[in-house]
Amino acid sequence: MRTRLLPLLLVLMAGVLLALGFPLAGSLAAAHQQTVVVDRIDDTARFAALAQFVTETGPGIDERKATLQGELLRYHDVYGIEAGVFYRDGSAMAAAPEGWRIPGDGEPRRALGEALLGRRSHDPPQVWPWQDDARLAVASPVVRDGDVVAVVVTYSPTGQLRSRILQGWLLIAAGECAAMLLAVGAAFRLTGWVLRPVRVLDAATHDIATGRLNSRVAAAGGPPELQRLARSFNEMADNVEQVLEQQRAFVADASHQLRNPLAALLLRIELLAFELPEGNAEIASVQAEGKRLARVLDDLLDLALAEHASADLRLTDIKELATERIAAWRPLAEEKGVRLTGRGPAVTAWADPVALSSALDAVIDNALKFTPEGEEVTVEFGAHGDTSTVVVTDRGPGLTDEELDRVGDRFWRSGRHQNVKGSGLGLSISRALLAAGGGSITYAHNDPHGLRVTVTVPRTEPSAAGSGYGLTDR
Repeated sequence: MRTRLLPLLLVLMAGVLLALGFPLAGSLAAAHQQTVVVDRIDDTARFAALAQFVTETGPGIDERKATLQGELLRYHDVYGIEAGVFYRDGSAMAAAPEGWRIPGDGEPRRALGEALLGRRSHDPPQVWPWQDDARLAVASPVVRDGDVVAVVVTYSPTGQLRSRILQGWLLIAAGECAAMLLAVGAAFRLTGWVLRPVRVLDAATHDIATGRLNSRVAAAGGPPELQRLARSFNEMADNVEQVLEQQRAFVADASHQLRNPLAALLLRIELLAFELPEGNAEIASVQAEGKRLARVLDDLLDLALAEHASADLRLTDIKELATERIAAWRPLAEEKGVRLTGRGPAVTAWADPVALSSALDAVIDNALKFTPEGEEVTVEFGAHGDTSTVVVTDRGPGLTDEELDRVGDRFWRSGRHQNVKGSGLGLSISRALLAAGGGSITYAHNDPHGLRVTVTVPRTEPSAAGSGYGLTDR
């Protein structure tokens, strides 16, 4: 969820920063240019004041023109700015450098036109850092007796202006980057704060789904709504665990209470059999059904105990345990004419040895039941990443895809195998025993025929792996 929420927050924050940064950059550029424009207006106003005293005729005209021309030349030498005073007809009163004239079109002509109307330049087009050939034209009118008789025009290079604007933009960009880094850190903290209860809740849900019904969500931070959801989840888990515990207790009590009357009933049937002719089919059928019912009750009690008991996990030598179970079942395999073999390297895992032995007994027993004479049952053990596996394969008739989805369900048996002895609870008991220790059991087709059963147990110590931050086991 963080991978979806975090980009959304970062995009929104980046959008806000850009929305603030672009206007700020434009305002900075305008401020720097306005400073230059005001300075040029002051310069043109000074030259216009000098030009007011230059008349067409009269004594001292040459001296006043020379003074104006000298000021313009010094101004050009110091600042590199082209400047001139031009009559209304476009002829030059004075100019620097000498002979400079206003270009035929462009911004200087526009500024000249405004000044001829009696207005100073106040808002020339904005100059941007990427405009290498941009120049700034500023004009002021020369007014004598209320009439505009000439115009002072300055045509300035903008290298320094563009450099200052670019430096200001770099500072803004650096500030934006720093703000973005802070925003990323804030986004990580915010998403962590919001999603922490969700992660804890997800881990607790996974634990309960895999059989650890005593897992609960510990008190954690986050929004009040998620904290309230965590409390509601714990209440729900308590109620579910209580209901399941009542069901287990009922099954265990019922199985236990029915065993005594069933044993008495079977004893009476045995006594009754002595009174009937030997080989009576009905009494033999009743005895077989009674024994089958006794096995079902025993398996029900074992299943209730398996689902209720906690696993005694310890570091177990899987190869040694599997080899021991193979040796225990080999006499039965030889009696049926089936080869029972085992192979694999020495591996260890964290498992309950008793539970794992019981699960292997159920799987090997099931494989021997359905493997015909002359075929082979193999037991392979090995390690794969964080898990160790024991794979039992047989060469029996196998199961269909539909049957494969149901194998391991309580009391389920294939319609093709109803005449094979069993209650349909052995694999269910194995699954419950393995789940209590974090293990699992899966089923698949064996090529070319038969069933492939994989028992998986973790190699990581439970206390080291943990159940996720914020979980409590009660």
